[in-house]
Amino acid sequence: SQDHGIYRQAFTENDLQARGWRSQKMEEAGLHIEVDGAANSHGYLGDRSKPSVVVGSHIDSVPAAGPLDGTLGVLTGLECLQRIKEEGLELGYPLELVSFSDEEGRFGGLLGSQSFVGDINPQRIYNSRDLNGVSLVDAMKACGYDAIQALDARRNPRSVKSYLELHIEQGPVLDSLDVPIGVVSHITGLFKWSIRLIGRPDHAGTTPMPMRADALAGLAEFSMEIPRVLEENGTERSVATIGKVDLFPGTANTVPGKVEFSLDCRDTDSKILQDLMDAFRKALSAIARRRDLMFEFDVLSEVDPVACDDSIQAIIRKASESVGCNHHSMPSGAAHDAQIVARIAPVGMIFVPSKAGRSHSSAEWTDWEDIETGANVALQSLLQMAEARI
Repeated sequence: SQDHGIYRQAFTENDLQARGWRSQKMEEAGLHIEVDGAANSHGYLGDRSKPSVVVGSHIDSVPAAGPLDGTLGVLTGLECLQRIKEEGLELGYPLELVSFSDEEGRFGGLLGSQSFVGDINPQRIYNSRDLNGVSLVDAMKACGYDAIQALDARRNPRSVKSYLELHIEQGPVLDSLDVPIGVVSHITGLFKWSIRLIGRPDHAGTTPMPMRADALAGLAEFSMEIPRVLEENGTERSVATIGKVDLFPGTANTVPGKVEFSLDCRDTDSKILQDLMDAFRKALSAIARRRDLMFEFDVLSEVDPVACDDSIQAIIRKASESVGCNHHSMPSGAAHDAQIVARIAPVGMIFVPSKAGRSHSSAEWTDWEDIETGANVALQSLLQMAEARI
């Protein structure tokens, strides 16, 4: 494409092509392959009568994406399993490579991993649509899948021993510290609102300033309040963003009568997130009262923060030391499949540096040496997690 980005949204032609290529590679590696009802692909190695140590991520992308987000975790996972098979190592527990569907939320949420843990219902399947109004049912049907079968993708938690995901950081921390491995301690939770401040559209020339109910002025005041709310109610990890604003009627000579905007707020502690919700609601109510506006909001999404498993974090640190590289403990500010899988099993995440922190763009890149280091740390971690006899 013109912007050199990757367009591999879930259940598109490009996604199907990538799925075919990935399945071929999994077959060549000699894995036993299964595809579940949510179109998640699983490749198994070892004795499946025991719970599996799962490694993986996703291969779908946002529009105009970079080459690594998600895909790196699936391909390094495949490389690890292939290596273990080549070495003929005896495993205490089987290994399972998983590639989850629609992690990027073309249809809202993280479809593949939510189906995997059973956090899905028929209503959601039938109601899910992308931003262009295409339904999940139709998109999956066009790819040869029956969406309602996502209900059958639920795994018995007893069949999953643990989960490991290698991922690019998507932020600038490791790159700025010049450390090759991030050991993820927590994965952030978030809430996303669509907010409306409703005033009155008036003539820009004939309406005196004190007699206006200017919706944009309310938004401007609220945006300036964000640092105060975070400081008083949040932690140093709290972030909040107004990323999208629509103004009505949106003409140069009319006082804005309505403004609709998004608020995305994240923290790694669920109690702090709750406090921030209350504080933002209060701030918006107070501004609306003072400025003679109405205030409404819809909750677009809420995701609980999770802590990564302490013993898996220790294994990743030990694995980093065994391959002779530094590591840094850090939270993840982005949501990942690991966060969902954490509902049924202990999870761990390994970060590798993102050049200048760039991600979700064609500028996304990680040095090959860092990718190799990350893959080796993942390999050593999986050997520990699967209790391999070396």
